[in-house]
Amino acid sequence: QVQLVESGGGLVQAGGSLRLSCAASGNTFSISASGWYRQAPGKQRELVAIIPTDGSTDYADSVKGRFTISRDNVKNTVYLQMNSLKPEDTAVYYCYAGSSRGPVFSSHWGQGTQVIVSS
Repeated sequence: QVQLVESGGGLVQAGGSLRLSCAASGNTFSISASGWYRQAPGKQRELVAIIPTDGSTDYADSVKGRFTISRDNVKNTVYLQMNSLKPEDTAVYYCYAGSSRGPVFSSHWGQGTQVIVSS
């Protein structure tokens, strides 16, 4: 079992920055990948960035060059550094972790944190 607690959301003006944090607890050793998703008003939830345990990263085209995902395994925390924020980045951001137990794979989600970028 994995529990995720998010923090760092808020209101920021366009061009500003925010840093989201996701602290994991429980069976953190079972986590195979972590990431961030977001859901904007009227839209489906979309992948923003992922970081498997091998250290590779991948980003949505809309955030490449502006967002950076990283992880601190000692602190069991994943971060999303968001720079040059745009109004279209406004969404509820959800931390994600995938874990496995034998052939069983589980998805874990944070509670969501609101990011609002004003024009």
